[in-house]
Amino acid sequence: MSSGSVAPYTYTPLNLLKDGTVVNVCGVVKFFKPPYLSKGTDYCSVVTIVDQTNVKLTCMLFSRNYEDLPVIYKVGDIVCFRGLKIQLYKRELQGISHYGFASLAFDGALGSPVIQRTSSTSFSFTVGDHNMVEALRAWASTHVPASSTSLKLSDAQPMQYCDLTCQLLGKAQVDGASFLLKVWDGTMTKFPSWRVCIQDLVFEGDLSHILRLQDLVIDIVVYDNHVHTAKSLKIGSFVRIYSLHTKLQPVSSESMTSLIRMEFHLHGGTSYGRGIRVLPESNPDVDQLKRALESADLAAIQPSNDTCQSENKDNCLTPSSSTSDLVSLYEVERCQQFCATTLTDHHYLEKTPLCAVLKQKAPQQYRILAKLRSYEPKQLFQSVKLLCPKCHSLQEVPYEENVDKILQDAATKAPESKLQCTSLYDSEVWSTEGQGGRQVAVHFMKSDGILPLSNECLILIEVLGIVPLQYVFVMAFTFDDGTGVLNAYLKDSEKFFQIPASEILTDDNLQKNLEKIMNVICPPGIQIDAYPWLECLIKSYNVTSGTEKRICYQIFDTMVTEDII
Repeated sequence: MSSGSVAPYTYTPLNLLKDGTVVNVCGVVKFFKPPYLSKGTDYCSVVTIVDQTNVKLTCMLFSRNYEDLPVIYKVGDIVCFRGLKIQLYKRELQGISHYGFASLAFDGALGSPVIQRTSSTSFSFTVGDHNMVEALRAWASTHVPASSTSLKLSDAQPMQYCDLTCQLLGKAQVDGASFLLKVWDGTMTKFPSWRVCIQDLVFEGDLSHILRLQDLVIDIVVYDNHVHTAKSLKIGSFVRIYSLHTKLQPVSSESMTSLIRMEFHLHGGTSYGRGIRVLPESNPDVDQLKRALESADLAAIQPSNDTCQSENKDNCLTPSSSTSDLVSLYEVERCQQFCATTLTDHHYLEKTPLCAVLKQKAPQQYRILAKLRSYEPKQLFQSVKLLCPKCHSLQEVPYEENVDKILQDAATKAPESKLQCTSLYDSEVWSTEGQGGRQVAVHFMKSDGILPLSNECLILIEVLGIVPLQYVFVMAFTFDDGTGVLNAYLKDSEKFFQIPASEILTDDNLQKNLEKIMNVICPPGIQIDAYPWLECLIKSYNVTSGTEKRICYQIFDTMVTEDII
């Protein structure tokens, strides 16, 4: 602490702030977003504070350097901001970092040492500052509830968002928009963690150590803007992951037909304070984490030779196993989630998250892994349409009593009188006898551009002027992979469902099969977390309607697995 002779700063209570002023304020953190890259070149952090006046102030803080933003670890920390500009935004006052802005942050727990966190050498700390912090601590202990989102892995429940303090054991780039983190906190989840296949990934970390820890280690997949931070993390560092999403997934494998695995995702964006923060070893929560790691009961999770069942004895590896063996074990243990579709082509395409698909221009082709959130039409028989192979237009399947009228109308309609001859044929319009003078178009096929003799000439008549239409399934699918939601069309005659669309309306068994398939890939009455994954090929294309331009998506070269049919 600096000498008491340093001139004290004057702090403005939050209820006395005025638009257009530059002030110094102190408060208790009610909400914050860890520093993240803004759309420009600066890092940004959002912090909402409150003081003894019960007035809240949201502050937008920017800096070119990550380290210059407030070092906040959790709700309840105390911050002091100097050089904060106050401005009116949407009828509410907010704080904006100003030239010369500096910050201090402190642990908000009563009785903890008053240790300042700052990167500014110009921020002196006086006795008055110390007293201000202690006063805020005392007030917050009865007026600001502690964060309820922080928990241990052993307390993790499905379908919740939580803050996790853990140690990083391994990491790998999954694809351009997602990154894998292997972490632990010394406790075990109620359900085994879903494993990401690392066989084809460049993995960093001690796999033999990770294997020894078995189910104490979980896999976390982080997306989009968090990938940059995840890449910079050092193996062995202690981190806090904010707004981590947990959910359950049923999975299957060759030896196990029904399993439940816990998934952990840090979704893209910064909503609800999503982010990652490295904790220093001096942090009190790190001391508590270290004790938990040291006391973890590894003997309780180590497989022994006498407990290996015959069907999985080959999977029990010793800590001295080679790296390739360890990778193979992960491939076996991860128990891939049940996938209800297969690809018929384009296997070279890498999987792309929906959030990345939605950001790219058309036309493109993608391989996605997602769940079918919903589909239309719900009345499955309405999905069968008639497709014109010539103009690609769609028509409803006519009722049987309407077919006669369609044929009669086509028979009475005269063919186009101005027929054009081509290098392939000459065309004429003839009148029939005994049929009311009905006219038909006759095409005389040429050979090498020359019309043959009459007895050698091939003659084509389109008697009723009808172009044969094709039965197709036409449906709208809404996919969700946790990173985004995408609408795609299915237009297929028999490949996707492996059911001919031309027979579905007349065969009750085929209709039951179609209903069974849809109930498997989009099960009614349960949450989407229990839905199976669908691996699909989709292609994007541009559509113009008047002045409006948009991108649409269509499923192709994909079919449901045979065990569903």
